[in-house]
Amino acid sequence: MDKIKPTFSKGGKLGFLESTFEAFETFLFVPNTTTVKGAHIRDCNDMKRTMIMVVLALMPAFLFGCWWTGAQVGLEGFRAFIYGLVRVLPMVCVSYIVGLAIEFYFAQVRGHEVNEGFLVTGLLIPMIFPVSTPLWMVALSTAFAVIFGKEVFGGTGMNVFNPALLARAFAFFAYTPSMSGEAVWYSNWTMMGAHVDGVTGATALEQLASTGTMTYSPLDAFLGMIPGSFGETSTLAILIGAAILLWTGIASWRTMISVFVGGLAIGLLFNWIGGTADIEALRATKELAEENKSLIAMLTYMKDVPAWWHLIVGGFAFGAVFMATDPVTSAQTNKGKYIVGFMTGALAVLIRVVNPAYPEGMMLSILFMNALAPLVDYFVVEANISRRKKRVKLAK
Repeated sequence: MDKIKPTFSKGGKLGFLESTFEAFETFLFVPNTTTVKGAHIRDCNDMKRTMIMVVLALMPAFLFGCWWTGAQVGLEGFRAFIYGLVRVLPMVCVSYIVGLAIEFYFAQVRGHEVNEGFLVTGLLIPMIFPVSTPLWMVALSTAFAVIFGKEVFGGTGMNVFNPALLARAFAFFAYTPSMSGEAVWYSNWTMMGAHVDGVTGATALEQLASTGTMTYSPLDAFLGMIPGSFGETSTLAILIGAAILLWTGIASWRTMISVFVGGLAIGLLFNWIGGTADIEALRATKELAEENKSLIAMLTYMKDVPAWWHLIVGGFAFGAVFMATDPVTSAQTNKGKYIVGFMTGALAVLIRVVNPAYPEGMMLSILFMNALAPLVDYFVVEANISRRKKRVKLAK
């Protein structure tokens, strides 16, 4: 690398590729740059190392997703794992190729270093998509997220919304039948000379929204043996990743815990509302039963679904651990982290219960709070300033 570096430096034959060379060099080696003023931190870690730790934290959920994808179609053991790995690897490759190509292009045009954030985003995108998502849809969603979610704001560290969730939102609203519904969770493939039967079915949250009941046990939901997007079904695997993020100090425990507390709190509130409602009286009156069909379904959902169910089904745990804790799009102040986290969890459960058209809720909740996080931080800072001004007056 040292021998060919002059070729890619300013004045060299390939000097226009300086930022691209720098990206590969710092991926392989710790940067040899030092600060000349301001704070000096003696540490071998940089942004790339931090992003790699997040990728490692994602591995338990990723590996489980590989096995569960194969297990859903009747395969067992290592064969199931290989099947799932073969199914998801093309999605991962498309996500990284498209996303990094755009990142490198913008870095070359602007003449700055390549941002490191896509090391995580490139893996998050396929993990929050159904494994049956067409590759062209993954490519289009990734391109939309990187261009309109990051680069128009100035790149990594300047984006307002979480890019991976923007990719999911784009696909959800543009190609809804491919992202939710009865026909999403399928597989129709030939592997090792044998045909693998296809499977279809609604996710656990879609069952709850439509019937108020679920055919899966709490243990199945916690372990991840339920239909859902590739990497977000196993709460156990996600909690292992959460432990890695908290131990390394990368993720904020304030945000993470607050999301779960907010979801549980609003869930308990709904359980109380559903328990006080006279649902049978509404059903007994034929006219009211027909007019208030959606109201009856919602009250039944509130009454029969325990609050803690919301924490272990769908993308709630995955969003709380890997999405809501994004240091760029979440709140920056400590009090703000509590507020944004609580509101994220509460809003996710609110959307799930009140609006059956969006049975998941976590995606919309996090994106909405991404937009509000700067406002929350603003009021927290203003409150601190006001409190200090009062102290000055008292001291005088």
